[in-house]
Amino acid sequence: MRSSGDSAVGGALGRGLGEGGPYPLPENEVDQPADTVGYRGPTACAAAGITYRQLDYWARTGLVEPSVRPAYGSGTQRLYSFRDVVVLKIVKRFLDTGVALQNIRAAVQHLRTRGYADLERMTLMSDGATVYECSSPDDVVDLLQGGQGIFGIAVGVVWRDVETALSELHGERVDTGETLIGHNPADELARRRQNRAV
Repeated sequence: MRSSGDSAVGGALGRGLGEGGPYPLPENEVDQPADTVGYRGPTACAAAGITYRQLDYWARTGLVEPSVRPAYGSGTQRLYSFRDVVVLKIVKRFLDTGVALQNIRAAVQHLRTRGYADLERMTLMSDGATVYECSSPDDVVDLLQGGQGIFGIAVGVVWRDVETALSELHGERVDTGETLIGHNPADELARRRQNRAV
């Protein structure tokens, strides 16, 4: 992944992520406090648009691991943070457009080093071979002037899509394990279950 703000290469963006990262966070970056809500595997899959098999494989190979709670063995449930689910959806979009898994791994590694606020403002672009981070309109223009076919993922849009999806699904409080019911008015069965539990 190439990141803007590094040394210029061919009039486009800076050096690739696999070429010397990780990149430090800005000193004034204030990260989001620890997650208070986690999402189990099936919920993360539904919000990210992936299969459970993909989720399991990506967790076992270290591509996207659950940051709230990993699986410790048979019977334990992984818990993914909101940010993890955003990254899962980004990975899915890159795979759908044919970006090589090796390049996606470099992009995910870079995303792990970014602050919470940075992630929402970021645009990721790819020519199919390399993933670029663009944090300003000038970065996008520089990349497009190369004359190659390029597609982009506005992470802020993915962020909002995941927010909407998760608002209709169930989460789990990290501290108490309490199930949080989404705001889906069609989910009568979940409401009944919650009423019985109270």
